[in-house]
Amino acid sequence: MSLHLLLLLNFAVAACLTGLIWMVQVVHYPSFGLVPKDAWVAFHHAHTRRIGHVVMAPMVLELVLAIWLAWAGRAALPGGVGWWSLGLVALVWAATFFISVPFHNRLEKGFDYIAIDGLTRTNWLRTLAWTARAVLLGWLLV
Repeated sequence: MSLHLLLLLNFAVAACLTGLIWMVQVVHYPSFGLVPKDAWVAFHHAHTRRIGHVVMAPMVLELVLAIWLAWAGRAALPGGVGWWSLGLVALVWAATFFISVPFHNRLEKGFDYIAIDGLTRTNWLRTLAWTARAVLLGWLLV
């Protein structure tokens, strides 16, 4: 596969995930506080099950593509940009599993406004990392 096609695939997946995380950040997480407390557990269970189907496959694909790009582009991409791109993916994965998942684990037990607020605030890290990756890859394509 050509480096250009690999770069294009990385950008496409990053752009999709960036759009998704912005929707989650601006629309979905802030609306958590509007769910009635007596409906919270069922809502959160449905949310985590469904969002997992939407997010996990593209995240795994992005990780594989980012590793491939970092390796294949190690000599051709300027300033180690492939490795920086992979670093942003690693940051997203770390924030997901060490910050977001613990908040969701806390929320599966019941409505907790402090946990919702914490989840929403800390999700900016993932939102900005994905945005930075999409911009970086877009810049490389241009």
